[in-house]
Amino acid sequence: MKKFIKNILILFLLLFVAGIVFIAWANYSIKENSDPYISYSIADLPETKTALLLGTSKNLDNGLPNAYFYNRIQAAIDLYKSGKIKYIIVSGDNSRKDYNEPEDMQLTLMKYGIPKDRIYADFAGFRTLDSVVRAKDIFGQKKIIIISQKFHNERAVFLGRKNGIESYGYNANDVSKNAGFKTHMREYLAKAKVYWDLLFGVEPKFGGKKIIIP
Repeated sequence: MKKFIKNILILFLLLFVAGIVFIAWANYSIKENSDPYISYSIADLPETKTALLLGTSKNLDNGLPNAYFYNRIQAAIDLYKSGKIKYIIVSGDNSRKDYNEPEDMQLTLMKYGIPKDRIYADFAGFRTLDSVVRAKDIFGQKKIIIISQKFHNERAVFLGRKNGIESYGYNANDVSKNAGFKTHMREYLAKAKVYWDLLFGVEPKFGGKKIIIP
C-alpha cells in the first residue's frame, strides 16, 4: 500500500512539473511568435481599414477607474487620429444587463471625438478568441490591428494569425506591477489555454449575421 501511495505521489509530482514546463513553453512560444507584429509605436504598424479594441471593465470592483480600460481607449484614439485605421470594432463582454464593455468603449470613444459611424460593436466578445475570430467571421476583416496591453496583444495576435487573420498589435500603456499582478498571473494560464483551444478547434460561443464594414 505504501508503495502504491508513493507511486501516486510521484505521478502527481511529474504531472505538476510537466504542467509548469508546458505553461512556461506556451508563454515563451506565443511571445516569440507574436513579438515581430506588435509595437508601442504607431509608425511600426501598417495601414489597415479596421482596428479591434479588446474589452475590459470600465471600473474596478472598488468603483475606481480601470487604468487598463482608459489606456486602451487612449491607444485607440491615437491610432485613429494617426490615419492608420478608419474603423474600430469594440469587442467585449455583455453577459449581464448591468455590464456592457462594448457600449462603455463606444460611448467613451465618442466622448473623445471618434464618430459613431466609425465604431462597430461586437457584443459577443466574451473571450479573446471570440473577439479575434469574430472580427473575421462576422465583420469580414482579414487584416486588423489589435489594441490592448502588450501581454494581451501577444496572445490575441497569435490567435489571429493561427486563425488566418493578418494580425498586428498596438500596445496600450500597461499599469503598475502591483496593480496588474493578478491580471499578469492569469495571463500565464490564458496563454497555455491557447494551445488547448487550437488543439480541439474551439470556436466562438456565438455566431450571428454578417456585419459589413464599408
